[in-house]
Amino acid sequence: MNTRPIVPATLSFDSDGLPYSPDYQDVYHPLAGAFAQAQHVFLAGNGLPQRWQARERFVVLETGFGLGNNFLATWQAWREDPDRSQRLVFISIEQSPFSADDLRRAHAHSPAAPLADELIAAWPPLTHNLHTLSFEGGRVQLLLALGDVRSWLPELVAQVDAFYLDGFAPARNPQMWQAQLFKALARLAAPHATLATWTAASSVREGLRAAGFEARKAPGRGGKRDITLADYAPAFAPRGAPSRRPPAFERHRALVVGAGLAGCATAAALAELGWHSVVFDRQAQPALETSGNPGGLFHGIVNAQDGTHARFNRAAALHAQRSVSRALHSGAVSGAVQGLLRLEEAPVDAMRDTLARLGMPADYVRALSPAEASDLCGLRLAQSAWFYPGGGWVQPAALARHWLAEAAPSASFRGHTEVARLQQAGTAWQALDAQGHVIDEADVVVLANAGDALRLLGHAAWPLAPVRGQISMSDSAGLPRTALPIAGAGYLLPESNGFTLFGATSQPADMDGSVRDIDHTANLAQLARLLGEPVDVAPGALRGRTGWRWSVPDRLPVIGAVPDPAALAIGRPLDQPRFVPRIAGLYVFTALGSRGITWSALGAQALAALISGAPCPIEASLLDAIDPARFISRAVRRAATNPESTHKPAGD
Repeated sequence: MNTRPIVPATLSFDSDGLPYSPDYQDVYHPLAGAFAQAQHVFLAGNGLPQRWQARERFVVLETGFGLGNNFLATWQAWREDPDRSQRLVFISIEQSPFSADDLRRAHAHSPAAPLADELIAAWPPLTHNLHTLSFEGGRVQLLLALGDVRSWLPELVAQVDAFYLDGFAPARNPQMWQAQLFKALARLAAPHATLATWTAASSVREGLRAAGFEARKAPGRGGKRDITLADYAPAFAPRGAPSRRPPAFERHRALVVGAGLAGCATAAALAELGWHSVVFDRQAQPALETSGNPGGLFHGIVNAQDGTHARFNRAAALHAQRSVSRALHSGAVSGAVQGLLRLEEAPVDAMRDTLARLGMPADYVRALSPAEASDLCGLRLAQSAWFYPGGGWVQPAALARHWLAEAAPSASFRGHTEVARLQQAGTAWQALDAQGHVIDEADVVVLANAGDALRLLGHAAWPLAPVRGQISMSDSAGLPRTALPIAGAGYLLPESNGFTLFGATSQPADMDGSVRDIDHTANLAQLARLLGEPVDVAPGALRGRTGWRWSVPDRLPVIGAVPDPAALAIGRPLDQPRFVPRIAGLYVFTALGSRGITWSALGAQALAALISGAPCPIEASLLDAIDPARFISRAVRRAATNPESTHKPAGD
């Protein structure tokens, strides 16, 4: 997916006081009012609130978020309905979003003022991403896709129950009403989906009919004679990709192996979707292995091409900011979301040119001179820095335990439990101990146990490898004190509980778990290079901790349904990960490398969506990038370009 800078809309008003777009020369809603339009056209036109009643989940997709009035009216109607669905997911696409300040002005007299205030408080940095905003304790979610509707519709992974087509009029904004967009809507439509739009243009009805919708005119209101309503009634229903089509699990219960950041985040994400889980770990308590470090960082990245790594890390960092902030607010977790500095060797002017070209907003990232960075952290730095206002640091183990507590009572923890192997019994998966006794069973198993997942999978086809890392920490007065986390070639955290933490080594294939003075020396040298001056502390005065970061060569996590080696038959399209057949009910969440804090929350939400069939919080191309089947697809593509190659797809 090619990203483009997000250019915010400017709030203007016409002579009647209606919000008006100078770019499209059209109003955002009629004189009768935005909520009157939403209730007559979009809610009543889609049979709401009746259609969501007694449903587990109801999904709405809107083209054109605008001021958010349709979302607010739908949220308010859902909130006021005692028979509402358990969860409401509202997906909306907007190319030119308003700033939070303009939203605040526009909703100064909103009929749903308290809800508007919550929306504005949660308003994200305006980056080209699919932003997940949660309300009502996670029971209402707004998935806000910022960018061009033509780019976003093919990227959405969802089954939509009701469509709101609310772009400006076809004559004013024809790109929102093209035939290929109607076909993209049909791909997303759930059985019995409905559609409503304010426009009555015959070209819109014709385009909808060609895409499989039965479209008709209906009476309008507030000066509008006709509107358009439609029902999805295709001649045939196309099959989805195997990795996007979860089996129909009846028990909504999962076994999660591994109680580190990945496993605990997964339990919390499943609980939010109404699932129950049991989290197993071989240790007595959660997060006692690599996730047990006393501190760690989270932040996004900037890449001049804004490629896959930058997009995934940005989405994950924005999600981590919200998740960590909630954890800190609980009082049970130490850390701070007050910004992070990542040092950069490039001149600050070049960095600023990159940000200007990418259109990155200042509330996501800024480029600072050495002097500006020094002022923020309180140390004299010699390098320019990226400043991530939403970055920070947190105690990983406390964060993992917080997620597990959030999941209660839907999730429980069982320590001192080693899962020796897995086996299928009918449609269920059973976890067995070393004696072959069944520990527990469920329809779904999630392997969130780092490199040990390969053992339970029974093969080592994925290029997953450990990297040893030793951290150093001390209460010594000789260590520098920083007000903000500093990262680069190594990192330095602010003082916490009287200790300053820095590190870490990076040693592939080193399985020595001891704490070594030679590695403290390496960390001190790394810290000196980071800060540009010597650090006068003896290695023997430092404490440390060792762990292993498991990663794959493409430096992205491995998240999703496990490929089925037995089903890799000739003739199947395997060159794209989403088309690779899967083992029903078996999922993996591993290869978090050094970014466990940044990736865990969003990765768990994506995994829970794949398991449950809920709309996915990341786009399809990013799902492909983290899919366990990507290694198979790459092997297939290599074989296609080099027919003489004897390499078989991983998993054979």
